Amino acid sequence: MRLPFLRHLVFMLFLILLAGCEETPTGRSQLALVPEHLMGQMGEDAFDQMRRHQPVSNDAAINQRVQCVAQAIVTAAEASYPAVSLPSVWEVVVFDDSSPNAFALPGGRIGVHTGLLRVAETPAQLAAVIGHEVGHVLAEHGNERLTQQLGIKAVLLLVGFFGEGDLGHQQLMQALGLGAQLGISLPFSRTHEEEADLMGLAIMARAGFDPQQSVALWRNMAAVGGGQPPEFLSTHPAHGSRIEALQQAMEEAMSTYRTVTPATCSW
Repeated sequence: MRLPFLRHLVFMLFLILLAGCEETPTGRSQLALVPEHLMGQMGEDAFDQMRRHQPVSNDAAINQRVQCVAQAIVTAAEASYPAVSLPSVWEVVVFDDSSPNAFALPGGRIGVHTGLLRVAETPAQLAAVIGHEVGHVLAEHGNERLTQQLGIKAVLLLVGFFGEGDLGHQQLMQALGLGAQLGISLPFSRTHEEEADLMGLAIMARAGFDPQQSVALWRNMAAVGGGQPPEFLSTHPAHGSRIEALQQAMEEAMSTYRTVTPATCSW
């Protein structure tokens, strides 16, 4: 008797959430319910914690390279998406870490690992990464992911509460958990990555970096990254899928690139 009720309850929750949907800068429907100031505070706290526990690079040349590219990307992001509310000040820190990684957090924090500079061989390739990470912030992907996770936990809690004692309850909870992971969490992560790729491509082109270098970057990443899990079980698109999507959007990005002054960041 309880399962039909649960189905109606979950469906009603879905309709309520759907009614609150907004759109990302690319026009994709999105549900991001965490207050912006709270996301900014969480980003600031996380960044401060990283600085306390990870060494920061003091190499002046590396810092100059990263700062130049990051500032150009932030300026271009503001010009590319003027309707999006952006932090007035961005803090950029280079971490002495051998992994080829970078990130941007709500509230205007950008972190770049020194290891990334061994994979991003040109300023434009670094711009592709930073543009991608800033794209995540502009599209509020962190907010959307947090909202999704809170929603999944809430639904599972309701199922656990109302379904307790039913035959097969434990199997039902396990199936719902697996379904949420494969059907919601992972696909949405890939959607975020693909959206950030395309936003980053537009931003780097507006900043005066050759967008074709984004393809070169991901080929470099594929060369050092080794094998990837099957795409349907991965939070990131396969390198080949990523490159194909970038190439499909390249003509528009190149049109923008031809209209701006090339970036002058040295390497």
